[in-house]
Amino acid sequence: MSQIGPGYTLISSVLHPTDLSESSLVAFHHALKAAMEAKAQLTLLHVSKDKDLKWSDFPGVRQTLERWGALPPGSPKSAVAQLGIEARKIVANDSEPVDAVINYLEEHPTDLIVLSTSQRDGRVPWLGKSIASPVTRKAGEMTLLIPGDVDGFVSAKDGSVNLKRILIPIARTPRPDPALKTAARFVKKFGAREGTFIVVHVGTSNTMPALKFPEIEGWTWQKELRSGEVIDGIIQAAKDFEADLIIMATDGRNGFLDGLRGSHSERILRYGVAPLLTIPIGSRISRHLT
Repeated sequence: MSQIGPGYTLISSVLHPTDLSESSLVAFHHALKAAMEAKAQLTLLHVSKDKDLKWSDFPGVRQTLERWGALPPGSPKSAVAQLGIEARKIVANDSEPVDAVINYLEEHPTDLIVLSTSQRDGRVPWLGKSIASPVTRKAGEMTLLIPGDVDGFVSAKDGSVNLKRILIPIARTPRPDPALKTAARFVKKFGAREGTFIVVHVGTSNTMPALKFPEIEGWTWQKELRSGEVIDGIIQAAKDFEADLIIMATDGRNGFLDGLRGSHSERILRYGVAPLLTIPIGSRISRHLT
């Protein structure tokens, strides 16, 4: 096993595009928790033609932190920054939500995007048909996608984290190392003290890639070999192990769009078994962890 050192910050900026609906609240809680644990910048982005939209129409960052016990009741706005969180709320006046998100990312590189997706088809309904448009980007972003009707691993009530079983599907391509190393850093950053990484390969022992597992105190690594159709094998493994999170490396360099259109990740999200963290090969994070 390789040792994960302390010299690299996995997440320094978090973006949460939101339609301000109830279904987006679960994703908001995950975005806020990630920003709090990483002491990162948190941006809430809403795309709307409504110029009268107020700051108070967004989910309450300070109020949520007070409910979680991270801040005392009645804390001033400045208390959020004292936790290391730089919170921003932005309204983008754009008719195409996907374009608005991509335009923001072009000017503000982001380490993690957190989105809520539909239980029915694994997509983000309010982003609309523009998801299908091809978009070329210089680098992808790590994206956490929360299926509808799934509570996720961050408690809305108190902000506690329940990460015990993480499923990591692997193949020879894309290379598995970024997913394995990101998983290790992810549980450390979220303060998950013990659990099991289940590394699942759908194929044979001959097609199983060589693996080097990072060493994380309190966590064990388990290899699982499945046969049959790839997506079915991944979904069934997630159900069998009651996975709290699925982490996948992706081939593309189109950032959060990789998780939303015509891909393995979209098909996995459609089943709504667990949140999905996608790591595009070519992203800053995957390059560092190679």
